[in-house]
Amino acid sequence: MDENEWLARQFEENREHLRVVAHRMLGSLAEAEDAVQEAWLRLSRSDARQIENLGGWLTTVVARVCLDALRSRKTQEQVAGPQSHSAQDTHGADAEKELLLADSIGSALLVVLDALEPAERVAFVLHDMFDMPFDEIGAILGRTPAAARQLASRARRRVRGGSAKPDEELTLHRGIIDAFLAAARAGNLEALLAVLDPSVVLRADETAVQTAAANKWGGTGELPGEVRGAAAVAAVFKGRALGARPALIDGMAGTVWAQGERRLAVWEFTIDEGRIIEIILSMDPARLAQFRVV
Repeated sequence: MDENEWLARQFEENREHLRVVAHRMLGSLAEAEDAVQEAWLRLSRSDARQIENLGGWLTTVVARVCLDALRSRKTQEQVAGPQSHSAQDTHGADAEKELLLADSIGSALLVVLDALEPAERVAFVLHDMFDMPFDEIGAILGRTPAAARQLASRARRRVRGGSAKPDEELTLHRGIIDAFLAAARAGNLEALLAVLDPSVVLRADETAVQTAAANKWGGTGELPGEVRGAAAVAAVFKGRALGARPALIDGMAGTVWAQGERRLAVWEFTIDEGRIIEIILSMDPARLAQFRVV
């Protein structure tokens, strides 16, 4: 058996699992099939012999493809309004397959999943439905394991019908971020430490790192790509965030920095038990265009 034949056989052994994973994330058989096909294309361009766990590798790739698709869908819905992603969009044999897949988790659950933010949906599906550990989910989402756990927990509450909790949680998180911004602008180190978890992580994308280096980061040194610990993160923000304003980022409390209509930076916050456990600073134009900011 040559290498291409071996690779194709290995992929076929995983295809059905990948299709189910993708369908539960996307709610559409056609989109799920596209995600699985993209995984095959990426596999065919990789050195598969160096992959220790092919099934896990493929699941990770499909999850990342689905995450991108969900983000793109949210962006399109912001412009055109919500779209259907159910069996009603398919015909014939495809509709039958769609209904079988929907029945396996419940059509009502698919409707609820559609209401989740992309990162919430991916975290919930991978952990609660496929038992993937949070360190692996965090790597897919570009988040810490603790942040991935918090996203899955938030999604779980919404799936279980806690209709009042999301609004209450949003109000709480906005208050914490307001306190963070006020402390940062005032240079109040003690107040910053009060809202930061001791093990908080700050992650900045490459564009943010390069921009900070070019601007000398306010004259006090460069911005690292990753900063860990409350004292270190507080030192980064002390006396800064002057141009940031509170905003809803993909439905979650965060901040944005903009000049007129031009979006320059977005801060995503993950908050657990009343403290900030992760901050993600994005300045990459392509990523900024994907956010829904209100």
